[in-house]
Amino acid sequence: MVAETAAVAPAPAKPPAMPPLLPALIGMTGLQALVALALFAPGVLAPRMGIDPAGLGLFTTTGFAVGMAASLGGGVLAGRLGSFRVASFCAVAVAAAMLCAMMGSGALAMLAAGVAIGLACGPETPASAAILGRLVREADRPMVFSVRQTGNQIGAMAGSLALPLLAAVADPRAGYAAIAALALVCVLPFERLRTVYDPLTRSATTAFGLVSAIRLLRGDPALRRLALASFPYSASQLTLNGFFVVFAVAELGLEHVAAGVALAAGQAGGLAGRLGWGVVASRWVAPRRLVGLLGLGMAAASALVALAGASLPFPVLAVATFLFGLTASGWNGIFLAEVARLAPAGRIGEATGAVLVGGFAGLIVGPLLLVAAAAVSSLATGYLVVSLLAALAGLSLLGDKR
Repeated sequence: MVAETAAVAPAPAKPPAMPPLLPALIGMTGLQALVALALFAPGVLAPRMGIDPAGLGLFTTTGFAVGMAASLGGGVLAGRLGSFRVASFCAVAVAAAMLCAMMGSGALAMLAAGVAIGLACGPETPASAAILGRLVREADRPMVFSVRQTGNQIGAMAGSLALPLLAAVADPRAGYAAIAALALVCVLPFERLRTVYDPLTRSATTAFGLVSAIRLLRGDPALRRLALASFPYSASQLTLNGFFVVFAVAELGLEHVAAGVALAAGQAGGLAGRLGWGVVASRWVAPRRLVGLLGLGMAAASALVALAGASLPFPVLAVATFLFGLTASGWNGIFLAEVARLAPAGRIGEATGAVLVGGFAGLIVGPLLLVAAAAVSSLATGYLVVSLLAALAGLSLLGDKR
């Protein structure tokens, strides 16, 4: 009798474990803080650098216009190069923007700085969404994406505190130089994280431009509604962060310092919202419904400030601006988490870039709308128009059951 031995099939190999979320979350939050620090730097340093409103407008408008175009390629770049390699490129672009800004307050310097900062602020959010969307469970996305979005507030507050001090004790250009040096230093940890995380997102092989974005949004009504909603939501955010001080001094009768304090209350509301709404969306309210409700909330807060702000006692006005920031600056994280949920498989970065075109358009058109309203009537009228658009967008999202 011949003994027969059965071949034993080898046990299937276990899939490789995912790398930890925390280092990627810290890295991408730091990237957004760096970009925000650079984006707001010319405005903070404008009085000492001699940058007039036209020069500042040229910088911001150019930055957002280039950022809108660059956001379309952010997801594909993350797929071809990896999210943290894109982060390194964004950091280099920040350094270039600050070096251009150091050239002075002329139109050429502001234009060049705006182009460079647009190349940084455009791709960073799609690249971040691509890697974080791969690492986090769907149930945890609202909280994780909200934490990541606090980078904007962190960068803005850090610049508001540190840059005026640097300008006072040294040359105003020292602030730009410090940001450029910080950006180049950040390349080192980004490149170290690249070897661990970038293989997870390197998959895209096709170009993704405006036509592809339109095709993606046209084929998905839910994503299309989010893209349309991001227009008035972003415009509403800018009416608070970019125009409130001017509005408060010119039309509400506040002194400059008091207007700044009221705006600080709004910034605090934005920071609280980016964290708090993430908790709410993770535990109690569906993210899409919450994003729609926030549209109604920012519309109500904007209308309150526009219609009754001049008659409100200052403590009540500060509470109103806190609520304005809580809604108009607090929606971003859960919004991006919802985009990630709805995105086609493996295309989170591309879907984020496509949807953000609406947001960048709001950042570009919003100031033009407010300036036009002020010329014809008042800034308060502009606030009311933006609040109406935000309310309509919120109702549209609440009516979508997907």
